[in-house]
Amino acid sequence: MAYDNLCKYLSEKYPNYFASWILGEKLSEVTVLKTELNIDPIRADSVTFLRTQERILHLEFQVKISQETPMPLRMLNYWVRLYWQYRLPITQVLIWLKPTQNQAAFENRFVLESTHHQYQVMRMWEQSPDLFLQETALLPLATLTATENPANLLKQVADEIAKIEVTELRQEVASCSQILAGLRFKQNIIHQFLREDMMQESVIYQEIIQKGLEQGLEQGLEQGLEQGLEQGLEQGKQAEVSLIIRQLNRRIGQINSIFSEQIYQLSFAELETLGEALLDFDSERDLITWLSDK
Repeated sequence: MAYDNLCKYLSEKYPNYFASWILGEKLSEVTVLKTELNIDPIRADSVTFLRTQERILHLEFQVKISQETPMPLRMLNYWVRLYWQYRLPITQVLIWLKPTQNQAAFENRFVLESTHHQYQVMRMWEQSPDLFLQETALLPLATLTATENPANLLKQVADEIAKIEVTELRQEVASCSQILAGLRFKQNIIHQFLREDMMQESVIYQEIIQKGLEQGLEQGLEQGLEQGLEQGLEQGKQAEVSLIIRQLNRRIGQINSIFSEQIYQLSFAELETLGEALLDFDSERDLITWLSDK
């Protein structure tokens, strides 16, 4: 699952709320910039332009520690490219989503001889959930905040979701919350409070998968078209297979790993067909029959 794509989606859809959260003051005029930077193709996760302060806010969402390019060097690279293009003050914030003790998640500067560059770092698991529970746009991120009682935190998120009166928005927030919660909580705990069918009803899930696929393809153009295509297809397929298996487990009970492997071998078209068919399954026998007849 492309978790950073989900956060990018939220920050671009609700830039005012994200900018207000990061800068600690109420902002109303925030324009989302394109995230393709000039010179050589390079894409930042989320870049927003704060017209009220004549400032660029660069949000970088990360899940994994890169083994290739250190984040301090990447952040310096982004800063130089952004300033080259816009010639405005830049506030950079690196937001780590998944708990880790790796020292890389605590670095906030690049230093080499006379070159010094510093940026802000936020680790979501250290943030208080209060602010995120109060703002609908930030509610999905509440699942990643500090807690000693995961069940209570997820219940609070679910209670706030239930208060959203607009059905489409409620489905979207529920879907995003469930996906992000998967970064730190076990599925059985998540399913106690966040309904699986909300994800299927929401259009955001398919959009995230598509963005992950597109991102893989774009990276492929830089690294080699064939490699990028494989990465993009693999990313999209893993996300869809994961969703279908979770739905099957919820519908007919824990399925055998043999069937999981068979499902992974299905094409995208067959996965879509299975996603519709499983809604009528009553037992594992229905899955066996479907796999035999496909």
